[in-house]
Amino acid sequence: MGLSVENSVTQSHSRTHKTFLISNYLLLAAASSCIFLTLSLRLFPSLCGFFIILLHVITIAGAVSGCSVATSGSNKCYAAHMVAMVLTSIFQGSVSVLILTRTSDFLGYLKSYVREDDGVIILKLVGGLCVAVFCLEWVVLGLAFVLRYYTFVEGHGFGSHGQSSNQRNGKAQDDDLKNWPLPFQV
Repeated sequence: MGLSVENSVTQSHSRTHKTFLISNYLLLAAASSCIFLTLSLRLFPSLCGFFIILLHVITIAGAVSGCSVATSGSNKCYAAHMVAMVLTSIFQGSVSVLILTRTSDFLGYLKSYVREDDGVIILKLVGGLCVAVFCLEWVVLGLAFVLRYYTFVEGHGFGSHGQSSNQRNGKAQDDDLKNWPLPFQV
């Protein structure tokens, strides 16, 4: 019976990891599509276009690094990855709102060579992809947290600091509680 519980946990962990990888791949595809659509408006982008492309490049770098950081790596790398993903998702959301609400003004900032009608359609596509990237980044953040939790629970060394498995499971803490005053003992 214990084997089936462990097997279901392993299957759940495997399913979560596959979902995490697929979400990262979709994030990579959406961010790279945004780059190509932005470049289709003007091959050598203006300053505003350069920052949009830079935001998507940072999103791609976060997705690539996230594939390895969530299940392995140090706690500092994981924390830096999470902070970077949260910041890029906030910027993605704000850029998408800006693109979708003020499309013609935004097209003027990009100094596009494309006809205005075509440029508006391309920018609306970029705005829709930015919304998709925003949602996917939050899905990836949630899945990265779940994967890190699974890794921590399975006891692969995160936070153990050289403690034995009995200390991580709480058996050594019971001995420490016997020295506490009576009202605090359980």
